Amino acid sequence: MKRLALALVATAAVAAPAFAQEIVRGGDPKSAIASVVTVPAGYDTIYVSGMTPPVVDANATGVAKFGDTKTQTIGVIKRLEDALKSQGASLSDVVMMRVLLVGDPAKDGKMDFAGMMEGYKTFFGTAEQPNKPSRITSQVTALVADGMLVEIEVQAARKPKK
Repeated sequence: MKRLALALVATAAVAAPAFAQEIVRGGDPKSAIASVVTVPAGYDTIYVSGMTPPVVDANATGVAKFGDTKTQTIGVIKRLEDALKSQGASLSDVVMMRVLLVGDPAKDGKMDFAGMMEGYKTFFGTAEQPNKPSRITSQVTALVADGMLVEIEVQAARKPKK
């Protein structure tokens, strides 16, 4: 009985630090993204489907309906933020981001990476929210509606709620 009690105490001591560990974000601190993120065992994972931009001008068509890449990126990240809040999480919990950009007609069909980065940097790696996710950015042919230039999906991780 004494051995069983000691084994249970030892097991609890080993398991407890898993929740004490923090998410580790690695890479160049000057970079806008983390080159690697390690999530310790015991964290809850939240998957947020790809979000597209909100309409900024219902009377417009094409890109003008949703705004330029920076405007669309900000709108999409705000939608992601709302989705995360609905699960008790925040943008600071984002560990992985996938960004899909359509070539901007105003940029000869090339993706506006700089515009996306301007929008992105208002939410990640700031003094208020210093956490940065690992990320991939790709150009795609089209999204679900004409004029949409940005779709983003994220994965977040947070300590379990007690």
